[in-house]
Amino acid sequence: MNPFEIRPEKPDSLFLARKDVIRAPYNAMEVEPYTRVRTILADGAEFEAVRFSHAFARHCIDNDLRRELALTRRVEQQQQKAIASLKPMDETVLMHTIGYEQLAVDLTAIMARNEPDEYVRASLDFALTEDFDHLYRYADLLDVEQNVSAETLTGGLTEIMPGRPTISEHRYPFDDIARAVPSSLAAPETRLHTAIITAAEQQTMNYYMNVGAGYESEAGRRLYSEIAMIEEQHVSRYESLMDSSATWLEMLLCHEYTECYLYFSLYEDETDERVKALWDRHLTDEISHLHKAVELLKKYEKKDWQKVIPVGKFPKPIAFTGCSAPNKEYIRGVLKNTENTAAILEDFTTISALPEDYEFFRYNERVNGSTASVASHRVISDYIAEFGEDYRVEDAPHPVKRLRNRTRDNTTVGRKE
Repeated sequence: MNPFEIRPEKPDSLFLARKDVIRAPYNAMEVEPYTRVRTILADGAEFEAVRFSHAFARHCIDNDLRRELALTRRVEQQQQKAIASLKPMDETVLMHTIGYEQLAVDLTAIMARNEPDEYVRASLDFALTEDFDHLYRYADLLDVEQNVSAETLTGGLTEIMPGRPTISEHRYPFDDIARAVPSSLAAPETRLHTAIITAAEQQTMNYYMNVGAGYESEAGRRLYSEIAMIEEQHVSRYESLMDSSATWLEMLLCHEYTECYLYFSLYEDETDERVKALWDRHLTDEISHLHKAVELLKKYEKKDWQKVIPVGKFPKPIAFTGCSAPNKEYIRGVLKNTENTAAILEDFTTISALPEDYEFFRYNERVNGSTASVASHRVISDYIAEFGEDYRVEDAPHPVKRLRNRTRDNTTVGRKE
């Protein structure tokens, strides 16, 4: 599909009556797991669209252009409200969090398996092992506090077991800035992957920042606070992969193209016909937004869209359906091969190769303090104390020998070899 070749709807025709925006929610315990995941992904894309549009407007002195941004942004807000309404009221914050982490794990694995740029793939793999661990920690909290098995929400499509322990993930900020991949050299998949994963991780970060302080237990409050800091690290790394030399209007075009690709992917992949119709509607909206961006780029910068996006036809769509088995195999391989991986500025090395006085060690010790007091460790140690072993969903023994012990939480992988 090439969205540049499709005739767009007029912008004013995209507005809906409020009664038509709010949708009936899915059933929290019966929804197909990847439908939940897709709604979270789309929600993050719309948050990013609104955030970017406001940032653009604050750096723009032309009120006619600001009005065009406001027109598109109003529809983006309308889309976000429709997506958000799909979440049912009886799906608790923690249950919904399992969806966030399943998205982080499976989306990252899908992208990494299909990413042509080795450096970008290494960045995806690095964060993948961390989000994988977050899913495990939240799952144990969900079971002990709400008596809900995370497997009933993930459908067994994603394994739940330790990744790089969250306690080991706290890095000095300098080590979460990556090398940007120039747009002129990046494959279409790379440009789309970096944009989509940045928005998805940003949405996760924002969600944890907003819900964490209001969570009903102290253990949960502290866990959300800790993991939100890691999501900040992920957003920093992912956004720094993107080429920031583009103009605001070039970035607007890329944002709208990315949203078109995303909704096309969601539509092609969706199994719930009611939700599928929403993705179709939003794809129509985004094609209109894309053509408006083309118009604005031509009007204000005298550039054709091909100067920014040389190939308009979409690459292979992102598909969650059928990803479970290849993702599980891929993730196990990443866990096994990156057990001792560490970040050092823009690059990756091993823990043993870091200088003894490297900032990572000082920062990690400073923010964690006593191991026994770290929330991500406490949630597992407390669970083990009550039930004798941790909560896991494993298809086979853990690929990392040091992470197989179910009666003792490992806090050294990723910090010591």
